[in-house]
Amino acid sequence: MTDVYKIISDTTLTYHQQVKALAGLAEGTDLESLPLTAEEKAAMQDGILCDLNEGRVPYRPRYIIPDYSILMEKGSKFLDLPVPTTLLEACTYLNIMYKHVPSITTFPVYLGNLDELLEPFVQKETYENAKAILKMFLLQIDRTLTDSFVHADIGPKDSLTARILLELSCEMQCAMPNLTVKYDPEVTSDDFAKVCAKAMLKVAKPSFANHKMFCEDWGEDYVIASCYNGLKLAGGGYTLPRLRMYELSLKANSVEDFKTRVLPHYVDIMLKFMDKRIKFIVEESSFFKSNFLVTEGFVKRENFTGMFGMVGLGECCNHLLGITDKTKGYGHNAEADQLGVEILEELEKLVKAHEGLYCEGCGSRYGLHAQVGIDSDGRENSPGTRIAVGNEPIMPLHIAHSAKYHKFFPTGTGDIFKFEETWENTPDAVVDVIKGAMNMGMRYFSGYLENNDVVRVTGYLVKKSELAKLDANGQSINNASIFGKGARDFSNALDRRIEKYEESSN
Repeated sequence: MTDVYKIISDTTLTYHQQVKALAGLAEGTDLESLPLTAEEKAAMQDGILCDLNEGRVPYRPRYIIPDYSILMEKGSKFLDLPVPTTLLEACTYLNIMYKHVPSITTFPVYLGNLDELLEPFVQKETYENAKAILKMFLLQIDRTLTDSFVHADIGPKDSLTARILLELSCEMQCAMPNLTVKYDPEVTSDDFAKVCAKAMLKVAKPSFANHKMFCEDWGEDYVIASCYNGLKLAGGGYTLPRLRMYELSLKANSVEDFKTRVLPHYVDIMLKFMDKRIKFIVEESSFFKSNFLVTEGFVKRENFTGMFGMVGLGECCNHLLGITDKTKGYGHNAEADQLGVEILEELEKLVKAHEGLYCEGCGSRYGLHAQVGIDSDGRENSPGTRIAVGNEPIMPLHIAHSAKYHKFFPTGTGDIFKFEETWENTPDAVVDVIKGAMNMGMRYFSGYLENNDVVRVTGYLVKKSELAKLDANGQSINNASIFGKGARDFSNALDRRIEKYEESSN
């Protein structure tokens, strides 16, 4: 009851945020449905295994990726929606459906490839009418799907719909929804890429996904959801627990001991933990038995997979090598960087050797995920494989470093770059940087201008003006602002190195 009272008396939480917190509290209180083994308890107590607030009784998959094209083609019997015939109907029906798509956040984490869904309807409208309708569509998303883990995709091809959405994003300066452009220089025109780069600088979206790389991992039917999660269309992610690699390194006596004893032991613990949770979601909870998303074919069980998360690779490598000065370690030290590659090779081998449950459409294997981190990770576990904030080298070196690791993470990884204002005058140079980064093997590129109100924290978006409201004990409509404040305060997440044009273009 102490925890309940703390939630209901917190003046910085909106009503919906209180309801969400109370539901999460209830989800975590059942200790019998999925009891922890002694090894799992010990790993959690040591800070190595983290269930990322999924609780003890998962009653839906963590991330759900509906195929919204079915709504456009067939409507929905459960929602009593016919096939849309106009842009206004299409946008309205989508917003209705979004309300009924669950996730770990209570909001949908994927809104669809919006340009593909809406382009046929946009083409029937005048430019002015299309823009007016899409503006109300985005406004409703921002005010009702109040969590910037809500994510939409555009691209890889140019379209009028995508251009209007980008134009409106810059004008409206909304943190919701998060947005990614699927980018392939052979398919995406330089002009459209430049439009995307301009928007990325001004409003921290869209991020650029390496379309070729994701297609190689998933085929054409992949999506980017939540922060930067690569998942299969009409599927999703059952669960996303994580290993904190720094805490893991504390268990090792040497690099060799870490690779041969410590890492395999804890990977095995987490894989069994994932199996148990997925088995419960599929066999015990009602989602795959009765939810309309399943019964009407919007999602298929076999297209889901388990996401094996990790954070803190850099700090892990530094500790194993006895490096205490981060400016001389991971990201600046060839030995530490190579150790990171070797650790991920071992981790990938262990995860790929495990036959995952109920994920036949994903090769019956779970996917590695470089998780963005949470505020309780502190400064000893940087997100995924990133260099500690504030210690980044100049952008060309930073990109070369990131590219070493992105190939290991089919279910998502990414790096973020904060640009000085000069870059706004040269969006073509930004496109060249991104094109070069993806040629080197970078999977996902995000950026924003240093003076933006809308900024990217670790993978999600917040507005600095909303953080100021929380600082003053006010409320923020964006659920993610709470996480952003914690990441700012405890992990220095907004203090990235500023990319100066002269340094990075020479």
